[in-house]
Amino acid sequence: MKLNSIKLTPYIFMLGVLFFISGCSNKPKKPIKKETQSTVYPSDVIPFMSEWKILCGDGTSYNDLTKVEHKGFFYVENENNTNWVVYKTPNSGITSRTSSNTRTELGQKKHWIPEEGGKLNGTLKVQHVSTSGDARVAASYSVVVGQIHSDEGHENEPIKIFYKKYPGHKKGSIFWNYEINTEGSNAKRWDYSTAVWGHDMSVVGSDSTTYPEEPADGIELGEEFSYEINVYKGIMHLTFKSKGHETIKFTKDLLKSEFTKKTDIPQQIWSLYTAIGRDGVERENAYAGEVQYFKQGAYNQTNGKNPEDNIVWSTGSETYNGDIAKQYANGCYAEVWFKDATVGPGTMPIKE
Repeated sequence: MKLNSIKLTPYIFMLGVLFFISGCSNKPKKPIKKETQSTVYPSDVIPFMSEWKILCGDGTSYNDLTKVEHKGFFYVENENNTNWVVYKTPNSGITSRTSSNTRTELGQKKHWIPEEGGKLNGTLKVQHVSTSGDARVAASYSVVVGQIHSDEGHENEPIKIFYKKYPGHKKGSIFWNYEINTEGSNAKRWDYSTAVWGHDMSVVGSDSTTYPEEPADGIELGEEFSYEINVYKGIMHLTFKSKGHETIKFTKDLLKSEFTKKTDIPQQIWSLYTAIGRDGVERENAYAGEVQYFKQGAYNQTNGKNPEDNIVWSTGSETYNGDIAKQYANGCYAEVWFKDATVGPGTMPIKE
């Protein structure tokens, strides 16, 4: 008996090991953790964000835009596997000291003078403009998507690129404005507007609710286009492109004015600005030697100010007393998406 007991011991041991292994294999497996999708920031989509700071439509500002988003104002949307940087701003919020219009807009950190130059590119689509406003007011239903801004003197703007679409229209207009660098008082300043696709800024409604004819060659909401502002040796070279539209180019001298006398003022200005008494002239050397910087994003041109006080810029738009959520819910905002943009020094234009 003792001998048999000893001989069986190895078998019993092996059997125990098998049961142990079997027991381990039957234990419930721990669930495999799924990797969560990390946030995609605007700086991941357009790497030039380190060159900029931003002011958002609720007054929030950031000086470092690396890995920064501000939901509802500055963030990323993915559409058909393409990432877009979204700039969104209400009709009424908190804005800069030089404007009564809200913006979610980049401001270039590097400053330069026209003689040194600079270049800004953007590929974008406008998703929404305010649906409230006064049809007689030139700035109604519009947003500025790129500009050059002075940082001294009158702090005027050599260029602002607008998108404007009237409610009920399928197509809107793209135009650019040149603001004179006024000789003397800046109270007499005005913008000369040039159409790219569609109408220029001066084409307005006959009354507060009657819109002008829809532009046949306009750009729809959600339709992609691109612009380039290239200032080289004091000359501003502009290029606008969009699939299915003619490529349009312009040049404008920023060192020598063409508006130095009353007789130089275009008829467009007499028609548009007479009502608000703006008939100034520009200094002979325009923006020469004056510090400039680029801006890009959504600079909403609609506001709640009374049109009777300024029929060019006071749009009488709905603001819901500044309630941003109500403005967003009721179409009282501007929204612009960029998928690509670059900024850098001005370059010699390519002759074609």
